[in-house]
Amino acid sequence: MRNPDKQRVKRTQRDYTLGFKLAVVAQVEKGDFTYKQAQKHFGIQGRSTVLVWLRKHGKLDWSEPLMHSLMSQSNETPAQKIKRLERALADAELKIDVLEEVVTRVDNECGSKLQKKVLRQALWAGKVEKRRKLARCCRLFGFTPQGLYQWVKRFNDKQQRLMPVKDMVLYWRQYMPRIGTRKLYQLMKPELDKLGIKLGRDGLFDYLRAEGMLVKPKRSYTKTTDSRHWMKKHPNLLKDYQPQQAEDVLVSDITYVKSDAGTHYLSLTTDAYSRKIMGYELSDEMKATDVVKALNMSIKHKYYNHPMIHHSDRGVQYCSEEYQAVLRNHNITPSMTDGYDCYQNALAERINGILKQEFLLHQCKNRRELKQLVDESIYIYNEMRPHLSLGMKTPNQVHYEKGR
Repeated sequence: MRNPDKQRVKRTQRDYTLGFKLAVVAQVEKGDFTYKQAQKHFGIQGRSTVLVWLRKHGKLDWSEPLMHSLMSQSNETPAQKIKRLERALADAELKIDVLEEVVTRVDNECGSKLQKKVLRQALWAGKVEKRRKLARCCRLFGFTPQGLYQWVKRFNDKQQRLMPVKDMVLYWRQYMPRIGTRKLYQLMKPELDKLGIKLGRDGLFDYLRAEGMLVKPKRSYTKTTDSRHWMKKHPNLLKDYQPQQAEDVLVSDITYVKSDAGTHYLSLTTDAYSRKIMGYELSDEMKATDVVKALNMSIKHKYYNHPMIHHSDRGVQYCSEEYQAVLRNHNITPSMTDGYDCYQNALAERINGILKQEFLLHQCKNRRELKQLVDESIYIYNEMRPHLSLGMKTPNQVHYEKGR
């Protein structure tokens, strides 16, 4: 994938993140591309780079060279051909009904502006495909051929002007595949201004929708907390308190992540003010010893020396003596939710969701590979991903801004 800021730069395997490699592998194995098409589409250098990724990370057997030669002889994979034929069949069956219904609905509900846009697109498509006589169709719908040609010219000029936008979107999405459009616009805006491209946030929404590049939301929820135990629980100190500075409040939670080898558990500790993930640990079990490792990483990476509150749910790991001893030894005040209520630890749950819905998208083969993906994802989250709640700054920018 090409960086829009630079000309062609020689790259090595290390320049591509594991998350990007897994995304490319998934698209090739799904049939969206052959491996050579994927290499060209994403601007990946090397003659067989994607093939190496397929053999290392793929779910299918890519050891047979015959398979690749057969797929490369055609410009489209069998899956692509099936999709194209299905679309053509559906278009042929519905064309007349849809065109009639579009005109009726636009007249009744949407107003003339949208009606003209849809009709122009339909008329021009018929002319290009030589299915209808342009002059006759224009007369039926109250257009002139000259006016339609002028509209097409304006439309093509706009498409030409927006050509660099796709490269920018693909560049940022190689790091953050499911980043939302508002955050994406914030990241792209300096480059858009530099190139003199006039495109607002709503315009970017329209562009991504037209290109089929809008991100569809995903929701999932699994309970990982056991709060029914005899260990001491601590009161909720955050009911009427908002963090005032970085490292004022640390929130912790555990979420599950799957690989081909089984289910693993990711323990996270996050600064409530800056949203920076300060500590994490990936393990095969939800033991207190594993959760403590995430806490110790947070303490090791502390930048300020003021008092801190640690907030978590009432899980047995957080109530354990081993975990509470670390808090006491570093003068960190414990705080817990009242019973099992995920909304009382909403920020930690939100960070879990961001990682799983925007970064950890592809199932790895084993814990070692998953650990690499987690490391890369948390680095990108802390360093590159802007937050609406932080005024479109990154967690690291907010975390260290007072100390600089």
